[in-house]
This record gives sequence, structure tokens and C-alpha cells, in this order.
Amino acid sequence: MIVRNLAEDILGTEAEVKAATGTWTSRRLLLSRDKMGFSFHDTLIHAGTETYIHYANHLEAVYCVSGEGEIELIETGETFQIRDGTMYALNGHEKHKLRATKELRLICVFNPPLTGREDHDASGVYPLLTDEEEAA
Repeated sequence: MIVRNLAEDILGTEAEVKAATGTWTSRRLLLSRDKMGFSFHDTLIHAGTETYIHYANHLEAVYCVSGEGEIELIETGETFQIRDGTMYALNGHEKHKLRATKELRLICVFNPPLTGREDHDASGVYPLLTDEEEAA
């Protein structure tokens, strides 16, 4: 069994990852090394920011527990409001922009699981990393 506490085990450690762009902070509670088949994150999207994202290598499900913002699909221009109680799943590797008008707190699940070192590249993509690469 795995038990972790955000304040005691994650904050201020290497499991608290801040985007190079400064737009988000991901508190990574479960990672690929935990062998669960997915990773689990408590993520803050900082107020007043916009992040371009394209998960070409991952599927992601997101549940908003606080804040306000929107997601805009690049291909269609459709926008969806995000607020407490909203879930969205990027099941088609959709290119999108995520905007926070008030800091968003999002609970996220990734498949395949993240290793914990990922950050978006210039194309908005997380690289597909493995734990074996981490050991090398």
C-alpha cells in the first residue's frame, strides 16, 4: 500500500515540479516507479496564465476541485469553462490552451504514467520518459 500526504511528503521535494514557464506547479503523488499503471497529480494552474499543451504521448483525465478558467481546443476553437466539479479527459491527444482566471487546482491522472521529470517542450508535449532512463 502507498500512503502519501501532500504537505508532509510532496511539498518542497523533487515531487513538487514547477514549469519552466512559471504557469503551473505539479505535485506528483504517484509516478511510474510506483507501478500503478498511471500517475496521479495535484496541480495548480496559476491565475492569469495560459499554457499551450499537446499530450502527444499521454492520455490525461482532469478533475477541478477549485478555481476558474477555461480550456480551448486548438483545432476547433471550442472553449469549455473549468470550475469546481468539472472533469475533462483528453482522450484524443487534443492540442489545447489552458487558461486560469482564478488559480485552478486540478487532480490529474496520466497514462502512461509520468516519471516525475516531465515539463512541456516548445510544442506543448511531455516527452515519453521511462524509469530505466532515470537509472542510466
